[in-house]
Amino acid sequence: RKVASIKSFFGFLSDNSIITEDPTESLGSPRVGRTLPKFLSEEDVTRLLDTAYRSGTNEGQRDAVIMELLYATGLRVGELVSLNMQDVDLSESYIRCMGKGSKERIVHLYPKALEELKRYFKEARMALLGHRRAEPALFVNHRGERLTRQWVWTILKTYAQKAGISQNITPHTLRHSFATHLLQNGASLRHVQELLGHSSISTTQVYTHLTSGYVQKEYENSHPRA
Repeated sequence: RKVASIKSFFGFLSDNSIITEDPTESLGSPRVGRTLPKFLSEEDVTRLLDTAYRSGTNEGQRDAVIMELLYATGLRVGELVSLNMQDVDLSESYIRCMGKGSKERIVHLYPKALEELKRYFKEARMALLGHRRAEPALFVNHRGERLTRQWVWTILKTYAQKAGISQNITPHTLRHSFATHLLQNGASLRHVQELLGHSSISTTQVYTHLTSGYVQKEYENSHPRA
């Protein structure tokens, strides 16, 4: 921003013949480095989820399922809170979500996530809905209304503190953890790209910097003489 302001100022002076030559004409804008995503260890994810499951309340059951789904699917928080009941197929263990650019994709659920989601449908969601039985939202607050992004952020921070996790955690932290752990355990970059809903694989490639030995492992598994 500062460089752009300086270039704009000298451009104005040059355009109005106040100076004969613009000294910033060849000055380029500084390149902004890409920050590597922050993610949790598999142990910290387990601690986070276990803390919510132990709460024994309807809100706690809902919160645990929210975090379980974020980690199971890699959904963005906006995609999560936009989900409706009709987007979930329990018999086939998947969720249909609408991502960036109105692109629809399918995300799958592992058995634990599916089991807890079914329990949430029967127990916590029904209790939280109260008289608002026609509410289509998958995740609702204590008034039976759709949860907001801000609410989910608060949920993550609350349980991270209860679990004794000092790292600053956001919904995107679980998305980053989802991608990183998949790559660490042998998933292909292309597969992770599809699951995350990235339009370009270059966006997904940032996760390879977080996974020790990923490129080496891919080389050994792919090269015929490796």
